Amino acid sequence: MMKHTLILLLVLLIGFTNYAQSLNGSWKLVEEYGKEVSDKIVKRIYQDNYFAETAKDSSSDEFLWALGGEYKPSDYSFLLDFNTKSPEVVGESTEADLEFTDDDKIEITTDNSTQIWERISDDNNDLDGNWVITGRKRDGVMNTMKPGDRRTIKILGGERFQWVAFNSATKEFYGTGGGTYTAENGVYTESIDVFSRDKSRIGASLEFDYELKDGEWHHSGKSSKGDPIYEIWSKYAKAYKK
Repeated sequence: MMKHTLILLLVLLIGFTNYAQSLNGSWKLVEEYGKEVSDKIVKRIYQDNYFAETAKDSSSDEFLWALGGEYKPSDYSFLLDFNTKSPEVVGESTEADLEFTDDDKIEITTDNSTQIWERISDDNNDLDGNWVITGRKRDGVMNTMKPGDRRTIKILGGERFQWVAFNSATKEFYGTGGGTYTAENGVYTESIDVFSRDKSRIGASLEFDYELKDGEWHHSGKSSKGDPIYEIWSKYAKAYKK
């Protein structure tokens, strides 16, 4: 009896692990309320039990919203850290039904809507993960930061990235940007396709050097204004303690 119980627990554990892994990557909203989504472009990244979503108008590129936070792959309950559409729900736990309709599509149902998401990519590399900034060099001096209620994250997965600055305690949102990226041979390249503060940045491509040291991402190069930058990003789950 004990042997059979252990086998059942092992099967369930493997099932939950596969579920979580198969969700990792980037996704695009293709249907909502039974209708094709064509007036806006909505994309999500799932990685390290965290997700981030951003939306823009499909014709004008105007930023529409951003939301995201931690989720549990076992039952798909989630806790939002930021939500520009409904800031009042930040910090509240929400449940949703998630079903894989095939390998590349998921259906997410809440009390308010039913959505169909299509996978963009599940390709991965050594920078995939949910990161939080913990160091920035100014005037030659590295200033360390301990993430608190106010923090800046950058989530990478499925060949997409999104950074977000927010305060989960006050429910304030400071900005976000995202797009596609590559990370090869120590060179990290971002191509921006959504930006909350200035849509003129869309289409820009920025190249940086990167190196992983003791599990931290060292990010250096020049900003879009030509200013030198050197940042250290740490894995969110390790660096941020509530």
